[in-house]
Amino acid sequence: MKLSQQSQSAIESAIRKAVAKFTCGCEQTIVTDIHIQPNQNSGELSIFDDEDDELVNVTIDEWSAYESDDFYENTERVLRPILCRMKDGGDFDKLTILKPYSFVLVDEEKETVAELLLVDDDTLLVNDELLKGLDEELDSFLKELLEK
Repeated sequence: MKLSQQSQSAIESAIRKAVAKFTCGCEQTIVTDIHIQPNQNSGELSIFDDEDDELVNVTIDEWSAYESDDFYENTERVLRPILCRMKDGGDFDKLTILKPYSFVLVDEEKETVAELLLVDDDTLLVNDELLKGLDEELDSFLKELLEK
């Protein structure tokens, strides 16, 4: 699934609006997950907090036209880099949410499909890309140790 720049900007803007509700100068909020729920049929992207209160809703036209069965996998591949780019840009630095918290992709029944981003000062969420080739490197290292 290839999204237009306009749709990617709409997603980023929706996430910004959703997290802006947690930037008040008040005490820290306990939110463990921010749920991101795309809908293939309607093309809507809804973002909810832990209490299932809708924070924002926007329509992504390409999603309603998408007909394949791998909708959530493709949506995950679109959302993860957007969230990582926003985190690297400091968009989540001033939130009054206690860390750690996660951005989670959920389906229509609000069941977790994937954890998109974990925001924590001390924890790094590893993904498949980071782990590629790790087995071979560890095997090589162990073999070298045993030969000495």
